Amino acid sequence: MVKLFLLPLLLHVLMTLWVGMRSFRARVKALKNGSAKLDLIEAESGEWPKRVRLLGNNFDSQFDSPMMWYAVSSIVLGMALVDVVFVAMSWMFLLARLGHSFVHIEGGNVPSRARIFMFSFFVIVAMWLWLAVKVFVTSPA
Repeated sequence: MVKLFLLPLLLHVLMTLWVGMRSFRARVKALKNGSAKLDLIEAESGEWPKRVRLLGNNFDSQFDSPMMWYAVSSIVLGMALVDVVFVAMSWMFLLARLGHSFVHIEGGNVPSRARIFMFSFFVIVAMWLWLAVKVFVTSPA
């Protein structure tokens, strides 16, 4: 059960590294082909081409709400509380983050991305609530 719980976390790390590498390569390419000028981007990151900004923004977003996922997951693992509910929610969160990243990177519409984000946000809230129930309601003192 622990391996099934850890796998989505590891896959998210790989996805984050992949997006980071794509962002870096897109920046290098933009500088080489002249679509971005170093003297402009050092003062204003909005001067990057749209594709570079989409990748960079998506990379940055992997360090926002997923940190709440990593935090609750660390507590769950540390307290040996992994169960089928945590496993299912962890996979739901990963799938939502993958969907969010795909829509974000491909420049998809903001309302779709917002709906996916809110789903992942509610999954995180549910994980924290389930942790609270397991620690304060169902476990012995």
